[in-house]
Amino acid sequence: MTHLLILLAMPEKVRARYFDRLKSAFPQIAIDSVDHHGKVDPYIAATDVLLTFAPMLAPRVIAAAKNLKWIQALGSGVDGIADHPDLRRETIVTRIHGIHEAAVSEAVIASMLALARDLPRTLRNQARHQWERWPVRLLDGKTVGILGVGVIAEGLAPRCKAMGMKVIGISSSQRQVPGIDLVRRREELLDAVKDLDYLVLLTPYSEATHHIAGPAMFAAMKKGSFIVNLARGGIVDEAALIAALKEGRIAGAALDVFTTEPLPQDHPFWSMPNVIVTAHLGGFYDEYPDRALPVVEANLHAFLAGDIDHMINLVGR
Repeated sequence: MTHLLILLAMPEKVRARYFDRLKSAFPQIAIDSVDHHGKVDPYIAATDVLLTFAPMLAPRVIAAAKNLKWIQALGSGVDGIADHPDLRRETIVTRIHGIHEAAVSEAVIASMLALARDLPRTLRNQARHQWERWPVRLLDGKTVGILGVGVIAEGLAPRCKAMGMKVIGISSSQRQVPGIDLVRRREELLDAVKDLDYLVLLTPYSEATHHIAGPAMFAAMKKGSFIVNLARGGIVDEAALIAALKEGRIAGAALDVFTTEPLPQDHPFWSMPNVIVTAHLGGFYDEYPDRALPVVEANLHAFLAGDIDHMINLVGR
């Protein structure tokens, strides 16, 4: 019998949507569900299929999964999975692609508006019952740079244009993209960020992008600019960002992803007045299971039939 393990650090109601639908559609397989990687031990040795998000894994999970044949990542990112040193070459990896654009784009817009209007200051005043007014900044007429020009950037760009913004893309390849006024090469990053009011990080994590947002980039950004990270934590040199924020070299940051998740309780980001912290919520929305499960089900049908070539979103390794 095939054993499927669902590892999702999510509320019970969300995990149940995956478990119940898959259990109903595939009564011939054994399905278990846990909400933390520390709870996999009773199941992991027998697991053939693992359903999870990359950030929810711990290295020891894959090392202990001696029978693992396939990992279905529920996100688009597979860093920490496809590059895991203990993952056998024959283990199949698939991902979910193309259902994040609206949610992440809206998260970017919300982050930029919150930074422009200093929403954290408003909420602090509300908690103190304090009435204070100040002139807010506009997005209209500002320039936003998007580091990482993929499907999400292609959806985000026209939304930014609708807000009256100029949009600059920064990509490993220079090409024309609808809604983006100009695409610059990643090698030109330090020059490209000089005139930006907002820099949005959407690039995948890799050796090439590790700490790409570091001291040199923060020094090149204009004073008063903001950074928004909805990509991966390792893209940002967090120590360098803290220094840049404290020294006023940039005005603020909205951060949804971090080097260590959950973000440690004693991390400086929590208490910095010019930082907005969200708990990796960018692509987490109410309809996500409904959009992801058809891909999971199609892949599970193909996997059980031995039709690996027709599995959706296979990851090359």
